[in-house]
Amino acid sequence: MALKATLYKADLQIADMDRHVYGNHALTIARHPSETDERMMTRVLAYAVYAQEGIAFTRGLFDVDEPEVWVKDLTGEIRLWIDLGQPDEARIRRACSRADQVVVLCYSSGCEVWWKQIAGKLTRFANLTVLRLPAGTSQALATLAERNMRLQCLVQDSEIWINTDTASVAVKLRVLQSAS
Repeated sequence: MALKATLYKADLQIADMDRHVYGNHALTIARHPSETDERMMTRVLAYAVYAQEGIAFTRGLFDVDEPEVWVKDLTGEIRLWIDLGQPDEARIRRACSRADQVVVLCYSSGCEVWWKQIAGKLTRFANLTVLRLPAGTSQALATLAERNMRLQCLVQDSEIWINTDTASVAVKLRVLQSAS
């Protein structure tokens, strides 16, 4: 029998002073049986950092042809494609051809090795941004995971803070490649 997704609820308050984006988001997060707290909370971070009209979680691990988070406009065009982890060149190439902007948010301890192997192959993609989330930070975010969460995301002067009622995690994303 196939395992089903576990549903998580998050009340996410965003105050992005850099982009002047503010809002409350009631999120329902379907966590795939093979997904870790670290990956799920990295998805929530990506949602918070790139919050805008049309942003949504996708089927993610349930559908290999979709990213974890995307922004679609009213015509169905993909404006922003956000992948997590260490996707291969073929997946990144496909994403760059389908979306206006693509962000890869690499997390966990294997990022450095992955980046050394793939960096030279990605320079031709002008619409690609690659960010690295340090392993310690993604693990700290994982400790915030609960079935019902109240999260605040504050972005100011390129510093990101994810807070709960009892804990705070400072997030510093390192830019490995920036879209031109």
